[in-house]
Amino acid sequence: MPELPEVETVRRTLEPILKDKTIVDVAVYHQNMVETPDFIEQLKNQTIKSIDRMGKFLIFKLNDKVMISHLRMEGKYFLTDPRKKHPHEHVVFYLDNGQTLIYHDVRKFGKFQIRSYENYRKVSPLLKLGPEPKEANPQVIYKQLKKRHITIKQALLDQHVMAGLGNIYVDETLFRAQLHPQKNTSTLTKKQVESLVKHAIDVLNHAIELGGSTIRSYYATIGVDGKFQNELKVHTKKDEPCPVCQTQIIKIKVGGRGTYVCPRCQKK
Repeated sequence: MPELPEVETVRRTLEPILKDKTIVDVAVYHQNMVETPDFIEQLKNQTIKSIDRMGKFLIFKLNDKVMISHLRMEGKYFLTDPRKKHPHEHVVFYLDNGQTLIYHDVRKFGKFQIRSYENYRKVSPLLKLGPEPKEANPQVIYKQLKKRHITIKQALLDQHVMAGLGNIYVDETLFRAQLHPQKNTSTLTKKQVESLVKHAIDVLNHAIELGGSTIRSYYATIGVDGKFQNELKVHTKKDEPCPVCQTQIIKIKVGGRGTYVCPRCQKK
């Protein structure tokens, strides 16, 4: 569920709070989330220098290590005073100021890795991550998409083409670019790809300004509510009138994902 704008909101919220705090201990209650041996020992006495982001990944830069956190479907962070563990809190970081940073994840899909500064961008999970839309060259994206022969929605959800777009923002981008989500990537024109990249940038920038989208069970962290859900044009708007042409918005499945479309503005 958290996509680029939500993860960026988390990053902006956490960094000023956690900067220069030292991790004195770590508790892991769901071992499958941790993909690095000696995870706890490697993090002890490490100080958080900054928090960066690549696509949907949070990157905690420490003294001499990098911790990569992927929130996946419903991961979120809370900062609190020490207390009895609550359900769905699976990784707890104890800080030198007496507070705890808690990773909460109902579905337990989140992942953690520890890497070195030298290799964290050269190995999984960041190795094959595509550029974010604001850094993407439309001509390069066009050449990549022409080779894929899959639906444009599936291609955009694949983080190897462009990073950061998930189900919500793909629907919104395709609507603004007037592209049907089932359109085959091999049929796209250069002009359509340029429009696609432009609208992806606009949608993500606007969502970041509004703190992302708070829908269903997702809240960013520490009381931060996103407001971009109030700006959604098609996503979750089944049976409502299209804001452009008033045609009833429909919901279809594309690559197994629920997808919202205006059948008039986004003709097949």
